[in-house]
Amino acid sequence: MNIQAIRDKQTIKNKFDLLRPFFDERLCRLWAATEARALGRGGASAIAAATGITYSRILVGLRELERREAETATQSSFRLSPHRFCGRTQYRVRRPGAGRKLTEVKDPTILAAVERLLTDEIAGDPMSDQRWVRSSLRHIAKQLTQEGHHVSPGVVGRLLKNMGFSLKANKRKQGRPGCPERDEQFKYIAAQKQRFTGAGLPVISVDTKKKELIGEFRNNGRTWRRKAEEVHEHDFPGVAECRAVPLGIYDVARNEGFVYVGVSNATPEFTVHSLARWWNTAGQKTYPRARELLILADGGGSNGSRVRAWKFHLQNKLCEAFGLTVTVCHYPTGCSKWNPVEHRLFSYISINWAGKPLRTLTSMLNYIRGTTTSTGLKVEAFLDEETYRKAEKLSRQDVDLLGIKAHTVCPAWNYTLRPRVPASRR
Repeated sequence: MNIQAIRDKQTIKNKFDLLRPFFDERLCRLWAATEARALGRGGASAIAAATGITYSRILVGLRELERREAETATQSSFRLSPHRFCGRTQYRVRRPGAGRKLTEVKDPTILAAVERLLTDEIAGDPMSDQRWVRSSLRHIAKQLTQEGHHVSPGVVGRLLKNMGFSLKANKRKQGRPGCPERDEQFKYIAAQKQRFTGAGLPVISVDTKKKELIGEFRNNGRTWRRKAEEVHEHDFPGVAECRAVPLGIYDVARNEGFVYVGVSNATPEFTVHSLARWWNTAGQKTYPRARELLILADGGGSNGSRVRAWKFHLQNKLCEAFGLTVTVCHYPTGCSKWNPVEHRLFSYISINWAGKPLRTLTSMLNYIRGTTTSTGLKVEAFLDEETYRKAEKLSRQDVDLLGIKAHTVCPAWNYTLRPRVPASRR
């Protein structure tokens, strides 16, 4: 072998080593065949010697190139068709139809078997074509195998997707059906907020947070630490130190939160007592000239729009005691997530103590006080150890004696309470 031949062989080898990581089997033999044709007579032997590709594979590639030249572009079965794979454009390696046959092709009765098997497994909405399956993929695959259809859970999943099924989580319905006044109430609340804030009057959002067991109990979430904290295996209320009831008051204009943690019950009396404490310690100092107050509340719960005790205590412990005119606007039923105290106070408190057991009331109060946001949220927390009895009943006559006036817009959700006792006699 002369020097030029040795250099050509080395050049081919270097070229092949550089491209080898990007070749699949088919591209490898086609490249080798192309190089062999470029070298002319004896090219296949030279390429085989330089690259290690077998002579027979190069011959197969040469025959493929010859067939490709004999076919038109539209009739070519070797046309490289681009497709997406892992975010990059790849090209078909096998001929169309090559590769392992699909289960439904090898076993044409499999689809009918799945349909028959799911007859008792499918549930659905009688008002639409939505359907869902109760059994797991593994269970369905096992039953099909017992009937003589050899399938895996993955194949069952693919078949179900082709039949229109997919994994779905529970989805909450948005809003309340049959409530045409919902949008009107939201617009009215926005107008009331704008009127009060424009006049420099306080606007607060009120609600009771989820009750929390105090003790060695698991708290949802995760925290960075070297070792996980150990808690009780079960959340039995009987072994808890107490059950805390956090009530939040959020000042919409000042982005300030006040949380009163009770140890009794979430009653209307507890809610109004907390409101009175807030006004006495913080509200009237922040708004010294204010004689009106706007309260945004949920449609249900201890401060619901139909709760008589809520209105009774508002009249006596807030209006009469401080000479305040209190306007209350309730969010429609099922719309509590729009109440500002939910997404601007409670959500950040939950994030702050996520994954941390609330072992004592002191630690719970400290977590609440330590809650901040990038927008400047400030939170204060107080403990209320009073006992509030449940099921406080008031008659309609008791409510009729109150200084309450319903608004013309959605009167069931909007009303104002005024002091009955003149300021000179208090």
